[in-house]
Amino acid sequence: MNKLHLSIICDRLSLPARKVESTVELLETGATVPFLARYRKEATGSLDEVQINDIKKELQKLAELEKRKEYIHGSITEQGKMTEALDQRIQKCYDLTALEDIYLPYKKKRKTKASIAKEKGLEPLANLIFKQAAQNIHSKVDDFINEEVADAAAALQGARDIIAEWVSEDEEARNKVRYSFKRDAVIRAKVARGKDEVAAKYKDYFAYEETLKNCPSHRLLAIRRGEEEGFLRVSIQPDEEDTLYQLERLFLDGNGEATREVKTAVHDSYKRLIAPSIETEFRNLAKEKADEEAIAVFADNLRQLLLAAPLGQRNILALDPGFRTGCKLVCLDAQGNLLYHSAIYPHPPQQEEAKSIAAIKKLVVHYDIDAIAIGNGTAGRETMSLLKPVTFDRKVTLYLVNENGASIYSASEIAREEFPDKDITVRGAVSIGRRLMDPLAELVKIDAKSIGVGQYQHDVNQNQLKSSLDTVVESCVNAVGINLNTASKHLLNYVSGLGPTLAQNIVAYRKENGGFKERKQLKKVARMGDKAFEQAAGFLRIRDGKNPLDNTGVHPESYPIVTQMAERLSCSILDLIQNPLLRKQIKLEDYVTATVGMPTLLDIMKELEKPGLDPRGEAKTFEFAQGIHKIEDVNEGMILPGIITNITNFGAFVDIGIKQDGLVHISQIANKFVKNPADVVQLQQQVQVKVIGIDIDRGRVNLSMKEV
Repeated sequence: MNKLHLSIICDRLSLPARKVESTVELLETGATVPFLARYRKEATGSLDEVQINDIKKELQKLAELEKRKEYIHGSITEQGKMTEALDQRIQKCYDLTALEDIYLPYKKKRKTKASIAKEKGLEPLANLIFKQAAQNIHSKVDDFINEEVADAAAALQGARDIIAEWVSEDEEARNKVRYSFKRDAVIRAKVARGKDEVAAKYKDYFAYEETLKNCPSHRLLAIRRGEEEGFLRVSIQPDEEDTLYQLERLFLDGNGEATREVKTAVHDSYKRLIAPSIETEFRNLAKEKADEEAIAVFADNLRQLLLAAPLGQRNILALDPGFRTGCKLVCLDAQGNLLYHSAIYPHPPQQEEAKSIAAIKKLVVHYDIDAIAIGNGTAGRETMSLLKPVTFDRKVTLYLVNENGASIYSASEIAREEFPDKDITVRGAVSIGRRLMDPLAELVKIDAKSIGVGQYQHDVNQNQLKSSLDTVVESCVNAVGINLNTASKHLLNYVSGLGPTLAQNIVAYRKENGGFKERKQLKKVARMGDKAFEQAAGFLRIRDGKNPLDNTGVHPESYPIVTQMAERLSCSILDLIQNPLLRKQIKLEDYVTATVGMPTLLDIMKELEKPGLDPRGEAKTFEFAQGIHKIEDVNEGMILPGIITNITNFGAFVDIGIKQDGLVHISQIANKFVKNPADVVQLQQQVQVKVIGIDIDRGRVNLSMKEV
């Protein structure tokens, strides 16, 4: 690895060189982040997934910077302007902004005022003025009047244009302006002329200003959206008087005619060239920062959704509720296979309550239903209220299931592939049922952006968003561990070391040969090489297989260690798993080797304690308050149960059983200062909230958790 790159990464991430170097070496051999975080703790120094991902990102940034340096070096060399000093500056530069400043004077430009003036032969005059040494500049100007330069005024204007460009390309000048922007730039927004009515949703920004460094990400993204839609006019500027004073100190020398000309050129350079350029730079920097924060919020929310507690393998009756079009009904077996589908019409206008209940009771018996999943969209509350009093012949639990994204799935290519002869309503109901059974397994089939959590997901950098969300999905899938014999190819796709081809090949192998009996059978799957097996095997589980370790997170490479432990205690591996007293007799220090350290041994012991245990907990039922169905049913002062549906930087949204989710502003989350709502609350958390404000016209309900 490039030693300078190593040093840069260590400085940027405040990590020890040894950890970074060994992590980079493993990444370069094709190791995945989940694999390194879980099974190579000795090599990485127990770095977590976030730290390893950060190292990976920094590597990519440095690779991109080196490509840019190579291009710039080639461009300047081609122009015949490369010098030894310039070459050294480029090679030693590891800041992209500074690199672009170095390149700016050599960058090929379109025709500018300065280039036109140079073509007219005015560069020597500009040089003379810029030095500010000559006493009587106006006496020199006549020498530059010709067919292309009409008079003295035109000559001086051309000279000033050239000086203005020199000033705008000066690195120190640009850095002084950058410092002013960084220190006190103010972002201002106002309503576009004549757009007051159509831009009503941006009313908060019709006459808005705030220092850029204090503008929170959600506000910045809202302002940018308003600007892009043509409703707002936005500017970002520092204190102009102070910034011009700093530039004058840099370039003015004396008080003669030449200095006055230079001062005019400096002012022109700032207003026409430097300020717009640096404003664009800071707009982009602010947007990048806002994107990072918004993407982080989305990623945290997605992680919580993916790791929501599953009901597990149960027979499920799922309902996708509706009024006029009825409730789509499906019955699923414990593996999520579709057994039956139909529709019932318990709500207006048909109002077939008794008939619908009878149909459901019959299906509960016929398919041994354990739970009923009800989508939380239109008519969800009404369907839950209808079935709540119903007595079944067996224990049946009702669950209200968040159906965000179910419609996206039902119209997707994945759904068409799974159910080619079923319409989208049936597919949507299946998705609701499977989501209760295993949220992670079902949600991986849906474009994460469509799940409906986060803030301004359509306004942020889409490539970065996709990369971040893919990383979260991969992390969650591998953290939970996947049942090798039931996982879909879409779920297998996210397992460390696999990908689409191997995922499909595993499913094909299962279809042809039946379920896997042991992990080492994976090596018989087409195109499953040693590297892919190494990366994937520890994250794939086999229940009731030949080797009890195959249902744990113990990696096959560590099986000999566990075998040795069992042999020393004269017991079987199964005895070791089932008997905690036997495990207490193990002295881990006896098993430390040059390649296996205490971190791996401690992980092995944790896995022996909980083989096959799902880390996500168990699904819980929930009930909204009776009589609360629409915003008109809500009154200030009410204390209501709710479920947190979304978390943003400015607060949490809570479903209290009406169409509109209420907002618990960050200031109302707790009786203490809250910097980040995600530090206090979680998605799907069941909470009690107090209604503190209602705006029926705008469909808004303000809630508080402080006063409950």
